[in-house]
Amino acid sequence: MRALPFLLLVWIAMSVAGPAAAQRFGGDYPVCLQKWEWGGGTSISCRYSSWEECRASAAGLSAMCLANPYVQRPSYPDRGPRPR
Repeated sequence: MRALPFLLLVWIAMSVAGPAAAQRFGGDYPVCLQKWEWGGGTSISCRYSSWEECRASAAGLSAMCLANPYVQRPSYPDRGPRPR
């Protein structure tokens, strides 16, 4: 009989705390929008091809634009030393 309240507390504790989902940067767009939501959550959406497009979407929101650290940038070949 004493185990029943203990098991009830364990069951409540396990059902309240769920696994945390990691927010990932995604897409092949160079600019991301990070929005802060009510309750302390954030969301990141990487679907902007320019800073101006991202700033227009962030206007009036609790948000900011970020550079996508995982986007594949074009590599330019080394042109060698510059002439003097």
